[in-house]
Amino acid sequence: MTPSDEILDIVDERDEVIGQAPRGEATARGLRHRCVFIEARDARGRVFVHRRTPTKLVFPSHYDMFVGGVVGAGETYDEAALREAEEELGVSGLPQPEPLFRFLYASAEHTWWSAVYRVRCELPVDPQAEEVAWHAFLDDAELARRLDAWPWVPDGLEAYRRLRGLRSA
Repeated sequence: MTPSDEILDIVDERDEVIGQAPRGEATARGLRHRCVFIEARDARGRVFVHRRTPTKLVFPSHYDMFVGGVVGAGETYDEAALREAEEELGVSGLPQPEPLFRFLYASAEHTWWSAVYRVRCELPVDPQAEEVAWHAFLDDAELARRLDAWPWVPDGLEAYRRLRGLRSA
């Protein structure tokens, strides 16, 4: 099965399931589904940042300060957060990511309910080659310096801005 064939729950504006569709169809038709974003920090508090592979269905070759992805049909946000974090970081035995907040991401092309988490990853990472073309752990100041210099995934930037707003409140 390819990523495009993965079955997703399609949700309404209240995040209630109204149907199911293959991921490729959901993306092509702009059907609202669910995603998770996990801020992964190492033992020194640095953020895992990566560049997506050029073969990604959405936002290829863009940078992201979150690991994550779509929530499969029948899967909870919490289940997806742990699965996606372990898959993308290439580790097993992570603690359950801590839920922070949810928001509805919407652009002209895409819309999804987004659950944002954080997790401490003190294990050596071996990122999934199909997902991650480059990676590094960056401190907050270095990440901030890169915001205007690199092409970032727009949904990740929105989650990052909301997370920064929570931390400064």
